[in-house]
Amino acid sequence: MRDLATLPKAHLHVHLESTVRTDTLAELAEHHGVDVPAVQAGTFDGFAQFAAHNGAVRDCLRRAEDFHRIAYEFCAEEAAQGTRYAEVTFTAAAHGERLGDPDMPLEAVLSGLAAGQAAHGIECRVIVDHPRKRSVARLRDSLRLATAHPQVVAIGTAGAEDHPLTPFAAVFRAAKDAGVGLVHHAGECCGAPSVAEAVTVGLADRIGHGFRALDDPDVVALLRDRAIPLEACPSSNVALGLVESLSSHPLPLLIDAGLTVTLNTDIPASTGTTLTDEYRLLREHLGFSDDALARIATNAVDASFAPEDTKASLRQDIAAWRAGSKHTSPCRDASNATRSST
Repeated sequence: MRDLATLPKAHLHVHLESTVRTDTLAELAEHHGVDVPAVQAGTFDGFAQFAAHNGAVRDCLRRAEDFHRIAYEFCAEEAAQGTRYAEVTFTAAAHGERLGDPDMPLEAVLSGLAAGQAAHGIECRVIVDHPRKRSVARLRDSLRLATAHPQVVAIGTAGAEDHPLTPFAAVFRAAKDAGVGLVHHAGECCGAPSVAEAVTVGLADRIGHGFRALDDPDVVALLRDRAIPLEACPSSNVALGLVESLSSHPLPLLIDAGLTVTLNTDIPASTGTTLTDEYRLLREHLGFSDDALARIATNAVDASFAPEDTKASLRQDIAAWRAGSKHTSPCRDASNATRSST
């Protein structure tokens, strides 16, 4: 079996605030005179506890240099695990509102990403997300930020999947008209109807998580017919108590249903897993072969908002990695993982 750290990867679902290094978080907390957010990696008593932890992390991010630093360090961490292209999610408008400066947080993050890309040979873009319970005006500000910065490839909604998307419909249409992608969390905490809503009302190009689509064959067919990729995050789902174990994760069922599945970390600082770890866990707990893992890596490239020359280079390098694979034990073939979103 090949070294998964050398598999060229695209990472599509990872929240910047959930990637902050432990030592960095401690330093920032001390500087700002706040308690260090403390949680044992991989253990949360439900989503509410995680949300509270996330709020404590955000409280440690106050200055432009804070945002620059975590973005730069994100690039270093991703490059170390073989990630060549990443779309990192950042709640820019919420930070701007909290700090009284609507543009500084995103501009500082983009500065940090630019420095990190130059230093570590990785290519990054940003997705600006928006909590569903927050105002339509704030989502409009997220779209304003996206249209002002070419490095922002999409906006989307997160949190409280039972909160309807209909109030935001005009903003979604404006995003489409402006050529800004739409990526919504759905089918993580709520059922298949939240996935259908993300497609029909939210005009989603991709779905974050989405595994509960399996509850309704019609929603599965909707995703399959429209070739809308899913951003699977197995370790996160287990850590938040949404799936019982890695071995029981429905990712293989999503693939068997003919859906396009990508692999991601979501909240790596909280789960203690890297993207390389996520691929290894598919191999070890779900029996995926190197061929199947390469197909999933290719799905992520195809599903990304990366420039076409980046996609072509990554596809070529994944194929080269795959051609060098040596299978030493029987593994799941997962042939449907070859489906793409192009």
